[in-house]
Amino acid sequence: MGFAMLGGPAPAQTATAPLLGALTDAQAWAAYKARFVTEQGRVVDTGNGGISHSEGQGYGMLLAVAAGDRAAFERIWTWTRANLMVRDDQLIAWRWEPDKRPAVADMNDASDGDLLVAWALAEASEAWHDPSHTVAGRRIAVELGRKLILPRAAHGPLLLPGVSGFSAEDRGDGPVVNLSYWIFPAFDRVALLAPEFDWAGLDRSGRRLIAAARFGTARLPVEWISLSGDAPRPAEGFAPTFGYNALRIPLYLAMAGVTDPDLYAPFLALWDKPEVGGLALVDTQSGRVVERLPETGYGAIPALGACAAHGTPFPAALRKVRAGQENYYPVSLHLLALTALKTRFPACAPR
Repeated sequence: MGFAMLGGPAPAQTATAPLLGALTDAQAWAAYKARFVTEQGRVVDTGNGGISHSEGQGYGMLLAVAAGDRAAFERIWTWTRANLMVRDDQLIAWRWEPDKRPAVADMNDASDGDLLVAWALAEASEAWHDPSHTVAGRRIAVELGRKLILPRAAHGPLLLPGVSGFSAEDRGDGPVVNLSYWIFPAFDRVALLAPEFDWAGLDRSGRRLIAAARFGTARLPVEWISLSGDAPRPAEGFAPTFGYNALRIPLYLAMAGVTDPDLYAPFLALWDKPEVGGLALVDTQSGRVVERLPETGYGAIPALGACAAHGTPFPAALRKVRAGQENYYPVSLHLLALTALKTRFPACAPR
């Protein structure tokens, strides 16, 4: 059963710890389901017009495995399969809008959503020994490997953000990447599903790019990065901001157990002191703060990063998840940070 169904001997234990049992706050998970997961299994982005997207479905599936809630997992996966797997391949349409017909107007995928769902299926296969999840996860992972992993001699393997719109053929400054799409904790797991692709190389290239893509006085990555030349640069047509997507980069590093202080340094420097108004996002050219995110769930990211990089204790106040008061995105990231605290950095947890 599980991964061994793909043929050959069962693979060795991966470096990424299984998620099953990593989410122990039953009350927070119940509140998450009640607020963000419909009876049909749609994960609702409450801060973004009530839409759903492949990323959110992947987060919901991962958290369901972490909570040991198979019924919720199957519900979310069933909705995802029925409503977002509508392309002519095995990848996942990235957005579903409840007030539009058709609800999926853009058939492009998003590679982070593809990765999250494939990873969740790998976790479910191991947790509940269901070979159908192995097969489904492999189909997504293989398609992702074929269409979205781009071999590049200069940088190592690259992860395109989607099938359309980001390659050198699509853009004069392509390929264009988004470093928040490198889901570092997923690579060990999807490698079990599709070992023929260079997931370890993708892991290494992502870390190298995080170290290299440091712009402006704050030395922070922008959301969209052109790799058409020898060195990363901000992509054309996008604001040069360290923003809403990029804030997840240190979260994904920590979820993978990365402890290199240099990789975390620019993020922790930006968020070094609690600021009135919330977590800062900045224009990398001017260094100006362009937005602050006031919801407390976001604060779990610098707290986890400080733990990973320096062993700083995780604040006891951040053990409480405000699933009933805050929006889908900060609550999802907060819960994911808590799973990493348990599986990767238990020594940082409050006593």
